[in-house]
Amino acid sequence: MVAENPSAIPNRLRRIGTATENALLVLMLGAMMLLAAGQIVLRTFFDSGLLWADELLKILVLWIALIASVAASRNHRHLRIDVLSRYVPVRYSRVPALVVDAFAALVCGVIAWHSSRYVLLSIEFEDTVLLDTPAWLVQGILPVAFALMCYRFALHFLAGLVDLLRGNRRDRRG
Repeated sequence: MVAENPSAIPNRLRRIGTATENALLVLMLGAMMLLAAGQIVLRTFFDSGLLWADELLKILVLWIALIASVAASRNHRHLRIDVLSRYVPVRYSRVPALVVDAFAALVCGVIAWHSSRYVLLSIEFEDTVLLDTPAWLVQGILPVAFALMCYRFALHFLAGLVDLLRGNRRDRRG
């Protein structure tokens, strides 16, 4: 029996996570387009529509935005406002990126914490959406997505810090 390379497991998990994120995005976007087109056809030609469709479309937009944000944070493809790095000497050009990653991890962690409290309140008050579906099932994406983004930004920060301390010249901003 041959022992598996220890770095193969994280790589496999990373590939599974990437494939899952991409599949969810494709499925949800496809469902959203079909549902929106169906609503247009029903309203235009039959003077009717699905009572729950508009609310589901709003929920799908939320889920797509959050899953896409998690996917963007995976490879540093997220929205970045970084004016300071233009004015910093080349030797210290990675420092602003480190500060941004640390700040993003902190903010995402705080949002994950408070959104989990929000979901717990939703459970306590038995909020519902979509014709009596428990709201926490829909809102559960909030703490999960922000916790994943916090984790990824923290990893980017740590990797950038290690590169900076080792003197590597690689720019980690993707």
